[in-house]
Amino acid sequence: MFYSIGQVSKKFNLSPHTLRYYDKLGLFPKVGKSSSGLRRFSEEDLSWLGIIECLKATGLTLKGIKHYLDLAERGNQTISERKQIMLKQKAQVEQEIKALKQNLQKLNFKIKYYELAEKLGEENVYQQNPEMLTERDRLFNKTAA
Repeated sequence: MFYSIGQVSKKFNLSPHTLRYYDKLGLFPKVGKSSSGLRRFSEEDLSWLGIIECLKATGLTLKGIKHYLDLAERGNQTISERKQIMLKQKAQVEQEIKALKQNLQKLNFKIKYYELAEKLGEENVYQQNPEMLTERDRLFNKTAA
């Protein structure tokens, strides 16, 4: 089964312009064209696009993605190098997750703070709950351990 650029655009929530740009960069090495010159995306092309979007979302540049795809096209002799690219991206995602979790803790703290402030009718939360001051310092003070 083949898909038009419009169908792929809707399926991946990408503009046709973006898909054409990716194709121009060589990110779809096997995309076919109809007799009238329109791009025809195969299931394999959609799989590539899924990988492209994953790598892009993890911070790999389009140049880096092209390098990865070129390695894949070269076959088995590049397995280790492609694995290293994936490991590097995985580490980056894990760092981002850690940072997001820390930010979530801070947001949860501030929500708790405002809930107590609402309950008290004032922002005098730390005087009435000194343990929150310790928690605030732990979360927001870079010099605290």
